[in-house]
Amino acid sequence: MHRFVTALVGLLLTLPLAAATLEVQFLYPDGSAVQDAIVYALPAKPMTLQRKVATMDQKDRMFLPHVLPIQTGTWVEFPNSDNIRHQVYSLSPAKRFQLPLYTGKPAFPIQFSTPGVVTLGCNIHEQMSAYIVVVDTPYFGKLENGKATIPDVTAGQYTLKVWYPEMREEPRSQTVTLGTDEKQAITFTAVRN
Repeated sequence: MHRFVTALVGLLLTLPLAAATLEVQFLYPDGSAVQDAIVYALPAKPMTLQRKVATMDQKDRMFLPHVLPIQTGTWVEFPNSDNIRHQVYSLSPAKRFQLPLYTGKPAFPIQFSTPGVVTLGCNIHEQMSAYIVVVDTPYFGKLENGKATIPDVTAGQYTLKVWYPEMREEPRSQTVTLGTDEKQAITFTAVRN
């Protein structure tokens, strides 16, 4: 009997926990979609960070993607897919850095340990700009056509926030409480600047 109980407990620990899903819509008052928006759900209690790697490429004298959401602690690689040199930098309080002129791929990625918006530029090509949005949660997504789905959210209370590049105020937010296996739809309205 003891082995059966131990095996059952072991099996239960390997099963995925039932989780909620957030469906977020972010539109302007005229119903058009907000472009390059990020949505993220901050838990009431801090969560364990996972070591991850993301990529911010440079191609055709543009950063790709234009907006990159990542979890705090993520390392970001900055490959240069152009056949010209770039010099990537950020003066943002969340992460200040500068990569010297380079082609190819720098030897080491850069870790982003502080939440916030990091604005990127290139010292050589003024038209190049992008954003890395660093969030203290694994529950985030980039909206496509004004919509995003965040699956597998652990039940609990969250502050749901949205951010987009043209935002002039603090990120919009709303408190949500998610139950097990719940699907919740949230709509935000953006202000045109």
